[in-house]
Amino acid sequence: MDETTAGTPLIDEPALPGFPPAPVAAPASPYRVLARKYRPRTFDDLIGQEAMVRTLSNAFEAGRIPQAWMLTGVRGVGKTTTARILARGLNYQKPDGTGGPTIHMPELGLHCEAIMESRHVDVLEMDAASHTGIDDVRQIIDGIRYSPVSARYKVYIIDEVHMLSEKAFNAFLKTLEEPPPHAKFIFATTEIRKVPVTILSRCQRFDLRRIEADKLVAHLGRICDAEGVTADQEALAAIARAAEGSARDSLSLLDQAIAHGAGIVQAETVRDMLGLADRTQVIDLFEAVMRGDVPAAFAGLRAQYDSGADPGVILSDLAAFSHVVTRLKLIPDAAKDPALSEIERSRGTDFAQKLTVRTLSRAWQILLKGIPEVQASSRPVAAAEMVLVRLAYAADLPTPDEALRALKDGAPLPAGGPPAPSASPSPPATSGNMALATSQPRPQPRPDPSGGAPALRLRRFEDVVALAGEKREIVLKSALERDVRLVRFEEGSIELSLAEGGSRTIANDLARALQLWTGQRWMVALSSEEGAPTLHEQAATAERERKEGAASHPLVQAVLAKFPGAKIVNVVERSDKADEGGVIDAEAEILGEADAIDAHETEADDDLD
Repeated sequence: MDETTAGTPLIDEPALPGFPPAPVAAPASPYRVLARKYRPRTFDDLIGQEAMVRTLSNAFEAGRIPQAWMLTGVRGVGKTTTARILARGLNYQKPDGTGGPTIHMPELGLHCEAIMESRHVDVLEMDAASHTGIDDVRQIIDGIRYSPVSARYKVYIIDEVHMLSEKAFNAFLKTLEEPPPHAKFIFATTEIRKVPVTILSRCQRFDLRRIEADKLVAHLGRICDAEGVTADQEALAAIARAAEGSARDSLSLLDQAIAHGAGIVQAETVRDMLGLADRTQVIDLFEAVMRGDVPAAFAGLRAQYDSGADPGVILSDLAAFSHVVTRLKLIPDAAKDPALSEIERSRGTDFAQKLTVRTLSRAWQILLKGIPEVQASSRPVAAAEMVLVRLAYAADLPTPDEALRALKDGAPLPAGGPPAPSASPSPPATSGNMALATSQPRPQPRPDPSGGAPALRLRRFEDVVALAGEKREIVLKSALERDVRLVRFEEGSIELSLAEGGSRTIANDLARALQLWTGQRWMVALSSEEGAPTLHEQAATAERERKEGAASHPLVQAVLAKFPGAKIVNVVERSDKADEGGVIDAEAEILGEADAIDAHETEADDDLD
């Protein structure tokens, strides 16, 4: 027995015993999704592509019609649809037989319906993703010699053209450059960088742009009115944001939202469908992290997660809102964006007045780096919480230039700045460090007898090196540490020799720098005497002696014996603590298999980690 499309029994089907014959229903037309039902049919129906339409209009009116076009853009912006409309415009012919190539098509022409339904004999569409070889291109080349059957032009539409093989592209070159007058090519691709330059140079290229959110919202609103669907403006804005500029994606999401909400599209149902966070809760979370309230931020994140929102999506919405606040701060007209909800507009404007651009930029950077971490983590909620911690503690931190300026001027750091330094010492500075170590000598100013500003006093050669570091003369500082052997030093006079590989111009460079820094003339001369070891050699020797001294300590030997494979990697002298015997405490970093050392072992003459 044959089947019917809607499950309706045939007329001659016998009725079941005890039941009347089933009625014969008229076959219902299949449902067409919104993306196909509202596909543009003319250039006037295209949204967001005004630049391309204007160029094509001028070209058609002037009769400057090229032999090939290349349409590129992200998915869903209308590349294939534009190609069909373009093929329709090339072959437009009114029912009375008049007309020529045009983009203005107020009524259906002789070939329009067949072209839009992809069944016209002279408009051939080929999917390059499934026809990638040279044999497929060879068929086109063989058939292009013949004139069109009924239309004005024979049009070849090749979608995803970047999927063609190298040989297929090479076979196209000659035909594409000099095709017959009756042939036109329209290529479409999402990966324009994969198309050879030799092909691009033979085509007129159009970059179809992402559709702006406000235009998508208006487009979705018109379709809802045509379909008799009630839709909230906030719900349509959420769909437009999720579509990311793609008209096809937005219509597919709208189709899903209509089914999900039983014909009513509301913001809450769209959030549930897409797994999005509530915009109000996102803004509350943004406010919590900006004021450094970690408990409130954790509670807000957990509430959204419990309601079904993905942690990565929550952080993405946070980043999007920080971008909205930044736009509201820098562009006053940004508040008129119809894609913004009223709460985003009002509270975003309030945040824009209170937060600085630096704070917003830093929040954006933290979120941008944290989103991939959350997406790749096996525990996304925990990873999202740690991102919120970084964001909350960095909200009021001073920027690097503010911290450096405050330290240089001796002023207190801004509120929320870095914590006070701990008792553990900092590692010694090396020649590669831009900042000076705390234990390195600093040049001291001396009183000026005239009563003016105190003059800078350099008592030792180390003061000169420290001053070079403060003046950010990193190259000169490195050369003084590694290439210079001090022979004699007095205020106003330096005599030095060069280590192997040192530059002989360092004496003149140092003299000019010292005169600039101190306002006094310095005599710097090269000597034939050997001089003392370089500061770099002295630091290496001191470090080696410290390690040897630490290694000979009984406690260290006991630790090394207890943890095979452990070694001393660093020993730092601490000048702020000394025991009764005058021995300087040292801190040694021990690497090995141990995670901790017993408390009683750490109470010794030397503090060792």
